[in-house]
Amino acid sequence: IATGTRLGAVEWMGVIVAVGGFIYLVAPGAIGVQGGPHLGATIMMTISGVAWGAYSIVGRGAADPLGATARNFIVATPLGLATVVVFSSAIAATPLGVVLAIISGAVTSGLGYALWYRVLPHITPTVAAVLQLTVPIIAAFGGILFLGEALGFRFVLASVAILGGVAATVLGGRK
Repeated sequence: IATGTRLGAVEWMGVIVAVGGFIYLVAPGAIGVQGGPHLGATIMMTISGVAWGAYSIVGRGAADPLGATARNFIVATPLGLATVVVFSSAIAATPLGVVLAIISGAVTSGLGYALWYRVLPHITPTVAAVLQLTVPIIAAFGGILFLGEALGFRFVLASVAILGGVAATVLGGRK
């Protein structure tokens, strides 16, 4: 919408269903009901998604989005290190944990950005935006798969809504 993109009826329906699925996934914890993410975590995840969307819009117009992202990583590194120093007393880190954090933060994020900017010119802004709603489902599924979190009805229903809404948006926008 911010880029002037007009959505058709099916795309709007898909966006509404996907956003509704996201709200259903996080709302119980956000309003204090046991079993969902904490309100603060939900707010941070939402801000992160909005920031990623803005970053994608800006990056889409950059002459060299990967170069710009690499420069942004370099600029952000001192801020990240300063944060670690400031909160070092509250951090319980092992050497393996530090290595995994660096790999996760720099290597896999860098590869993710590279892939995203490779795909971005080939999809509409609407598809790029609605795809971001799959991230909480992927993260929650990772918790189920790797951390032994429970696979519950709310997760399944929210996943169906989000993925169905994304599919409707993607397929509804095809000419």
